[in-house]
Amino acid sequence: MNAKSVTPEIKQSIAELREQINDHNYRYYVLDAPDIPDVEYDRLMNELKRLEAEHPALIVPDSPTQRVGAAPLSAFSTVKHEMPMLSLDNAFSDEEIADFNRRLSERLKSTEDIEFACEPKLDGIAISLLYEDGVFVRGATRGDGETGEDISQNVRTIPSVPLRLRGKGFPATLEVRGEVYMPKASFNSLNEYARKHDQKTFMNPRNAAAGSLRQLDSRITANRRLEFCAYGVGLVREGNLPDRHSEILRRLQQWGVRISDKLAVVKNLAGCLEYYKDLEQVRADLEYDIDGIVYKVNRIDLQRQLGFVSRAPRWAIARKFPAQEEMTRLINVEFQVGRTGAVTPVARLEPVFVGGVTVSNATLHNQDEINRLGVQIGDTVIVRRAGDVIPQIVSVVMSKRPAETIQIVFPSDCPVCGSPVEAMPGEAVARCTGGLVCEAQRKEAIRHFASRRAMDIDGLGDKLVEQLVDQSLVHSVADIYRLDAETLAGLERMGKKSAEKLVKAIESSKSTTLPRFLYALGIREVGETTARNLAAEFGNLDDLMKADQGRLQQVKDIGPVVAHFVEEFFQQSETREGIRSLQNAGVHWDEFTPGENTAGEGDQPLAGLTYVITGTLESMSRDDAKEKLQQLGATVAGSVSKKTHAVVAGPGAGSKLARAEQLGITILNEKDFLALLEKPESAQ
Repeated sequence: MNAKSVTPEIKQSIAELREQINDHNYRYYVLDAPDIPDVEYDRLMNELKRLEAEHPALIVPDSPTQRVGAAPLSAFSTVKHEMPMLSLDNAFSDEEIADFNRRLSERLKSTEDIEFACEPKLDGIAISLLYEDGVFVRGATRGDGETGEDISQNVRTIPSVPLRLRGKGFPATLEVRGEVYMPKASFNSLNEYARKHDQKTFMNPRNAAAGSLRQLDSRITANRRLEFCAYGVGLVREGNLPDRHSEILRRLQQWGVRISDKLAVVKNLAGCLEYYKDLEQVRADLEYDIDGIVYKVNRIDLQRQLGFVSRAPRWAIARKFPAQEEMTRLINVEFQVGRTGAVTPVARLEPVFVGGVTVSNATLHNQDEINRLGVQIGDTVIVRRAGDVIPQIVSVVMSKRPAETIQIVFPSDCPVCGSPVEAMPGEAVARCTGGLVCEAQRKEAIRHFASRRAMDIDGLGDKLVEQLVDQSLVHSVADIYRLDAETLAGLERMGKKSAEKLVKAIESSKSTTLPRFLYALGIREVGETTARNLAAEFGNLDDLMKADQGRLQQVKDIGPVVAHFVEEFFQQSETREGIRSLQNAGVHWDEFTPGENTAGEGDQPLAGLTYVITGTLESMSRDDAKEKLQQLGATVAGSVSKKTHAVVAGPGAGSKLARAEQLGITILNEKDFLALLEKPESAQ
């Protein structure tokens, strides 16, 4: 297409579009408070792309359209850092932080409390961004601290890196330093895609970020969803910055650069230790990986007075969290059978301290994962544990493989009941075909049925279920309701009072709700939300049991796979007989008109609203609070976002409460929450 003539109106339209898009990028990536929907943003971007395509002479390097990636490089050129990018000393205990604080006071010859700027230590890749007159001109890796690599093309593709600074007052030359990282959601999506296409997966988000940032083809980087967060500045010419580190960062934020929303200023050692404990508690809930806290003396004049030692500043230190990855040896592999018959390989490891706990077992998922890892018994492996996630083997240290290792062979027969193990076409999971004949499946089915979110039979724990099945006292979930106090009292660790208490709990569980009952049945792929949707759609069990796949797919969020599992489950004669036995034993629930909420009381006044629960509630558990909200039609999320309608905050609320306050989201205390449950229509 031939370039069209450029008119003043065209120039003005392009300039206005760029300004609007840059402003929306700032609101989205820096303030986390967008004011237009994605579709409107896309419309603006497409219009700018169209005008630039018609007038290529008007394309400039800092245009928002110039993030898609350029032609591949043959190699990265080197960059000499005018100011070295130094590393930090590490501390691993409260005592070491206390020593750090003491050394500062002694060197400053002062007894006054020191003010510290505290930030999460993002587990990513340190880079440098160079701006000249507010325009991005170069991105570089840290390298060895003296020399790095020019990765400008790749940095341009990162949406949270501004190509032009906002406002005015910035130095003529400004070097912004920070961390490039990959959010957990992006990392999981990347590895899921890799597995589906038989590609190599990444060990952790940091490795994924590093690999993505050093792609010679920046178009690949553009598709990897990296993010940038600033932690300081380097070279500054012809301009002044505030006299405190925290204020420098906030000034960067005003200029359009993202900084951590967890940035805090504290005084003295006690403030540092409290910040560490607060962040450690919410670490697993963050959308990104962090491996510690960075403490920096906040006053710049004191930083200069303290100076540097070797390759690290005296005025900063990193307090590291317990390592989330460690090496250990794979001793053996055992195979466990779950509620749906899934046969899962479990790695038995030489105990190793990782992620704050001693780990001796890790999941290997399935045969495909074993093949992908190439792991064998006797190998040295890297184990990862993040938050409450089940430990997993992420790679094999091939250089440490001994001469003699043993191949991991999946069983052809169930290790519990001896029934054939089969893998359906297209499924990675192999399953025991024994059904409830298999004691392992029976035990898991009973545990699930009695669990708190299902029938909520308090006192029917794992050890007791083991005894009931092993002694042939319970063959199905219906047998639970035939147990008596005398039989129970004769079991190990069960006295008369415990037995009577359990019998009362069993009796109490007979009165339930249809969603809980459906969830308790353990239908494949039917979790709590799907159970609620089924109950709301059909209103009673009889109509649901008659539904075919076509009818089931009309239910919210149910596709062909789940519809198949539901239809297949209710067509089985064993299922129908089991349900009749449960109803004959007295299990019941209130039915309601299809389309009503799962509590059976009118419409769903909170439909379309998203709530987050944080902290501890005194009048009920968080699970109970979640269920009450869901019964009223609300969605209950695990993290706060711009889509959150309100946050229910009890004592001990941490980062989620702070996030809600930052976004201006409504915050309900327990009294407000109880009032909402009484009059949910007031939420609108």
